Amino acid sequence: MTRATWAEHALAAVLERVGTTAEEVGPRFPLYADPDTGRWTTTARGSWTGGFWAGLLWLRALASGDRTDRTAARECTRRLSDWVDQDTATRGMILWYGTALADEAADELRERAAHACLAAFDPGLGVVPWGSAFGGPRLLARADGVPGLVPLLARAGDAGVAAACSHLTRHLELCLGEEPPRPAWAAVPGGGWKGCDEPTPGWSRTAAWLLLGVADGMAVPEIGRSGELREAAGRLTRLRLVEPAAPVPPAGEPGGPLDTSAAAIEAVAALKLAALAGETDGLSARAELVLHRLCTRHLSASGGPRPAGMLLDGCYDAERDLAVRHELVWGDFFLAVGLAMLTGLVGPFAA
Repeated sequence: MTRATWAEHALAAVLERVGTTAEEVGPRFPLYADPDTGRWTTTARGSWTGGFWAGLLWLRALASGDRTDRTAARECTRRLSDWVDQDTATRGMILWYGTALADEAADELRERAAHACLAAFDPGLGVVPWGSAFGGPRLLARADGVPGLVPLLARAGDAGVAAACSHLTRHLELCLGEEPPRPAWAAVPGGGWKGCDEPTPGWSRTAAWLLLGVADGMAVPEIGRSGELREAAGRLTRLRLVEPAAPVPPAGEPGGPLDTSAAAIEAVAALKLAALAGETDGLSARAELVLHRLCTRHLSASGGPRPAGMLLDGCYDAERDLAVRHELVWGDFFLAVGLAMLTGLVGPFAA
């Protein structure tokens, strides 16, 4: 089966799953689904993953061209607006991925979000802090506070580009300062940073989120010229995008549950980096290998007890034994985006 054939079939299955999910969850937001039944655990406001659901609805609308699908995507994106003024760095995930694939109706929301995130930038720390919206310490730098925030900040003029560069490079400096990379750091009163115990070093999505942030940063001309950024890209690439790195990483300790969501994120990051490099370094081949592995070994098929098009074996939180082999909404999103890039539905920097 050619790449176009298997990728198109897989994308169709994932987007069909989006349709069944939309019928099930109604005005709520899907978070993770039971691997045996496909039933979703949902949230009322979307939590930090709401933008990925809106993004999936936009991908479905782009693929179908259906006015009803577009209306559903617009309505979902509109419901993300309450997050603009929330104190959280995950506004990047929520409000970038919830608007990047949208039509012009989302332009005003995206611009408001960009300037709100710029207003939250702390020049003393060099980051938009993790924030207090989900409880716990506010003055943190976390790897999952990078994705989406870099391209979102870059929409806020020269000051936004400078903040995006600082936010990205400070996270890279901290997270890559240890081996394995440590995903979370707390600001110390009086200056400096202290490593946090959670998420633990070796967490599967540390490198994935950083790779995505690096790819998006390198696409901004004023940021992409940074030698520090190119060095980080090389280190992360060697860590996760070349052999002997497994296509699908363990969520934590080797031998534990896998995390297909991390693999899907890494595949999208690889396609972006390949586009920037002119696809001369094997990154596009790595992305295709990972996406093919996800589609042939971890995507539910039709005719079984559960819906088709579920990306299984995602791990929400291995340490708390929470949804450790489940379908995750952000895993579905990045798998769909990667397949949409392979099939030409969207460009490498559409989202």
